[in-house]
This record gives sequence, C-alpha cells and structure tokens, in this order.
Amino acid sequence: MNRTFLFGLLFGLIAAAAFGASGALAKGLLATGWTPTGAVIWRVSVGAVALLPFGLHALRGRWHTLRRGWRRMLLFGLIAVALCQLAYFLAIETLSVAVGLLLEYLGIVMVVVWLWLRRGQRPRPLTVTGSVLAVLGLVLVLDVFGAAEVDVRGVLWALLAAVGLASYFLVAADDSDGLPALALASGGLVVGALALGLAAALGVVPFVWHTAPVELAGATVPWWLDVAALGLVAAALAYGAGVAGSRRLGSKLASFVGLSEVLFAVVWAALLLREMPAAMQLVGGALIFGGVVLVKLDEPRT
Repeated sequence: MNRTFLFGLLFGLIAAAAFGASGALAKGLLATGWTPTGAVIWRVSVGAVALLPFGLHALRGRWHTLRRGWRRMLLFGLIAVALCQLAYFLAIETLSVAVGLLLEYLGIVMVVVWLWLRRGQRPRPLTVTGSVLAVLGLVLVLDVFGAAEVDVRGVLWALLAAVGLASYFLVAADDSDGLPALALASGGLVVGALALGLAAALGVVPFVWHTAPVELAGATVPWWLDVAALGLVAAALAYGAGVAGSRRLGSKLASFVGLSEVLFAVVWAALLLREMPAAMQLVGGALIFGGVVLVKLDEPRT
C-alpha cells in the first residue's frame, strides 16, 4: 500500500469518526428544547470560525488558487454543507432517523453513477458487489426494518440530502484548481453557515436554542461545552479531514470509507449515551467493511 492511500484512509476514518459524533453530541441539546436547525447552525458556525485561520494559512502564497476555485468553494458550501444538512433535518421531521440516514447514504451510489455517466468509469463487478454489501450492511446497522417510517415528502428531502452527500465527495476530491484542502473546507463551512443562517432568518426552518445544561456521558455539562465539541469535532475536524482524505482516495473510494460514519455513530452512542449496539449492527459493520475492501480492490493501481 502506498503512503497516499494510507494517509487518505487515515483522514477518511478520522472524518467519519468526527461526523459520527454529531448525533450523540446533538441529542443532549435536542432534549433541552433545541431545534435540529439550531444545533446544526451552531455546529457549522463554530466549525467555520475554528477552521478559518487554518484555511487562510493554507492560502499563503497560493491566493491565485482562490480566483480559480471560488466557484467550487461556493458549490461546496451551498450544496455539500448547507443543503445536505438542511435537507436531512427536514427529512427526519417525517421519517425515522434510520430511514433518513439510509436514503441519504444512497449518495455513494450516486457517486458511482456520476463517475460512470460523466467520466466513463463504468462500475466493474467488484464495485457493484461492494456497493450491494455496503448498502445491506447499512440497512442492518441502522435497523431500518425495525424503525421503518415512510412519508413521500420526507423521502424527497432525504434524496436531496443524498445529492448533497454525493456532491461532498465529488467536489472534495477535485483538486484541479489547486485550491488547498483546508481552504476549501473552511470556506465551505463559512458559506454553509451563512446560507443556513439566512434560511433560519427567512423562517424556512425553526431556529431555537437554549442555555440550559445538557446530559452527556452520564454527567451534566454546560451547553457551550457540548456546542464546542459539536463545532470543533463534528464540523471543523470532520470537514477538514474529510476533504484531505477525499483528495487522496478519490471520490468513489472516499464515499465508501465515509460509510464507516454510521459505525462510529454507534460507538459514540455507546460511549456518550450508554446505547449499546445490537448483534445485527455488528454484522452490518462487517458487511460495510467488506464492501469497502471490494471497492478498494477494484481501484486501478497507479
């Protein structure tokens, strides 16, 4: 294995672990009366502020890349951050969280189809088999059949979130304009925070937050500590490492590695919320891992 792949895998897993923490960290806030939009706006805003200095530092001596890459940064912020987050939270208003996540993660299939139609990268048998295994594993991890709630409007919002997720991997993996990974991630978070704030200001989604203490890992902690962890870990670290990993793995493989987010979410739920995984979730995790391995084996050697 070459160093590019190993570092890409490391960054991808760090991003998945960071993204996976968002649900457990947000649950305490939601229990005190926060709206999902309130949690996500704070998450993205804190992440944007934390990551911006690193993005600006990455642009030193490379400001010319911003002239070529600002459109991609805008696209990343509006679709991969704001639209994806907003559409998902609107989806789970009428769907169960499990079904919403399953539909959102159809974005990995959209990545494969896009690469086929746009770039002529027709999926070979190993990629198809890996896709089937990964989706089946996702179904088991999320226990979809035990929590199935279907609403047409919710399904449409979840599929829109899937488009946002697919665009996240496709845009993040593109370095044709030379825009540094940290610059793309930090700029995208700034754009996403502004877009989500505008949506809340226009009344598209309810924005409610409180300063009451929250329960986390069996202890009562200040609300700002939970928000800080949500913004620094589940936004700044997650998007920064995610873009860096996608640059090294490519959009297709990065999207499959990103599926490990649901496994990390189960682990975080066990650590922070005392919600232990079921046996079928562990089986699902093994299937997701098998799917990722098959997709990696199908990647052309460079």
